[in-house]
Amino acid sequence: MILASASPVSLTMALGAVVAYTVSAASLPLLSAQVARAALWLAWLAHGALLALGLAGEQIYFGFAPALSVTIWLVTLVYAVESYFFPLLQMRWPLAALGVAAVALAVLFPGSALHASASAWLPLHWALGIASYGLFGTAVAHAWYMSRSEHRIRLGQDSHSGVPLLTLERLTFRFINAGFLLLSATLILGLFFGSELYGAKAALKWDHKTAFSLLSWLTFALLLFGRARFGWRGKRAVHMLYAGSGLLLLAYAGSRFVMEIILSRSP
Repeated sequence: MILASASPVSLTMALGAVVAYTVSAASLPLLSAQVARAALWLAWLAHGALLALGLAGEQIYFGFAPALSVTIWLVTLVYAVESYFFPLLQMRWPLAALGVAAVALAVLFPGSALHASASAWLPLHWALGIASYGLFGTAVAHAWYMSRSEHRIRLGQDSHSGVPLLTLERLTFRFINAGFLLLSATLILGLFFGSELYGAKAALKWDHKTAFSLLSWLTFALLLFGRARFGWRGKRAVHMLYAGSGLLLLAYAGSRFVMEIILSRSP
């Protein structure tokens, strides 16, 4: 993975992250918000240390599960920081559950080893791609929370959001804009410098990963254009965000899952 092997140290860190994530989610009704937030930070630190340990190894592994693990780690960081500005923003439980799943999957499915001949620019390409995953993942989390709060309001119930819907909407589109910029940079690097990044055999080719990536980019571009030109919002914007994020998930994590788990071969 970015998690090299199931060593005793990595397993201990993974267990610590899982326990801390669980405490963060389960302690909310029992302990104070400060304790639950501290548990989430501890989980995030242990999760990050687990990822850093893989980078420090002689052999680095990567695949669909590590990509999801880093994505959830980034989304958790955004929420942990955001919770100080919006303390009533209640997304801790679902993020903690996703954190547990992400750590467990990355340990069980570490992916394949990177080739020694890979370009020195390859980490930058992946960093941009994973960062865009994280930003779109954060946007999806905000959109889900916004839709849930709006639905409760329409039913005449307390939304429990603690954040005005318009503020949630602005935050959602800020993350979409930032993710779109990073996704664009990732695609430019991959499409025009593929041979330098992955070798001559991996030069530009129209496979399922390229197709899903371009479809996701077009979906986000259409969403942002519709937002700027026609003021798209509400269900239409949320559904387009979900569609674009789903296509982006299929582009890398989905294709790697099929190759690594279903077909049992290295991409």
